Amino acid sequence: MRVVVYILLIVSLVVLHTTLLPYVSVWDVKPDVGLVAVCFVGLLAGELEGLLVGLALGWAMSLFSAGDLAVNLAVKGGAGFLAGLAGRHMAQVTPVVLVSGLLVASTVGGLVTLWAAKLSEQQHAWWALQTIIVPQACFDAVIGGIGYWLIWTRFQLDRMAMEPEL
Repeated sequence: MRVVVYILLIVSLVVLHTTLLPYVSVWDVKPDVGLVAVCFVGLLAGELEGLLVGLALGWAMSLFSAGDLAVNLAVKGGAGFLAGLAGRHMAQVTPVVLVSGLLVASTVGGLVTLWAAKLSEQQHAWWALQTIIVPQACFDAVIGGIGYWLIWTRFQLDRMAMEPEL
């Protein structure tokens, strides 16, 4: 059952990312909903499922974007794995911890993307940091905070990894 849910999540996120998000951008900065979703999967289901969903989502999103395949795989898979590790070793994840973690994960993902990209002479690393990486990290943290608030106030979910498989 989880595999079907993850496949539906990946397909819906790719469709959302390619069709709706270009119209939701704020100052030409779009949130990385895939990174936020992978962090939630890792946090709720554990590091292995976060890693696998992150790898699959990174691969699927790189098919429909101009991004580098290895960078998307590494960033999303690593974020899901680290979110799963954080969820396993922390007694309770508060909204401040989640928003801070998303801010750091998105910033690191942006820096990895910047490191892998070939910038032109007009584009400098400082320019990319100021205009793309930090605003996108803040946007991702806000989206993640809203998602956290919606999930935990509406559904009262506990960590799914602790529940036995049915």
